[in-house]
Amino acid sequence: MSAASALRDLAPFDLLLAIEAQLRGGGDPPSTAGADAWTGLGFRLRERWFAVPGDEVREVTGRPRLTRVPGAKPWLLGVANVRGKLLTVTDLGGLLDCRPASEARDQRVLVLDLDGLPAGFLVDEVAGQRRFVPEDQRPAITAPAAFQPWRLGAFHREGRDWLVLSLTRLARSERFIRAGH
Repeated sequence: MSAASALRDLAPFDLLLAIEAQLRGGGDPPSTAGADAWTGLGFRLRERWFAVPGDEVREVTGRPRLTRVPGAKPWLLGVANVRGKLLTVTDLGGLLDCRPASEARDQRVLVLDLDGLPAGFLVDEVAGQRRFVPEDQRPAITAPAAFQPWRLGAFHREGRDWLVLSLTRLARSERFIRAGH
């Protein structure tokens, strides 16, 4: 049986776990029998709540002092020196066609280590680790079209809808790579 047909045969929650494993570079999806929960890092972007696979984010930091990059798209906020390393910081909402971010005290930067290069995504608030069980999954939760290529799934928990996104997949996309005008 091919990996693609194996994925089609999985229950939705197990499929989310398998996709996460493949994004991490795990090759064929592992057996998810007995998996009882999925954990991700929760955050707010404008009025929506999201979660990303926990292993995608290396660290969460405050909004650093930024230096604009001439000729860059408006959503590329700039670069910063964070502990001696250059970090590009992207307004995740701007990149995903939401209104631009305005500075706020609760904003944080989710830092990915993408193939040895750090990339930061500015979000409005971080909610910490969130644990979802299969009963929380809600495939029918909709998202704007701009979110669809990066969407891995959706949950409903704590009275909120949580869209699951892959920031790694987003950071490897043509849209992100072509940050210059």
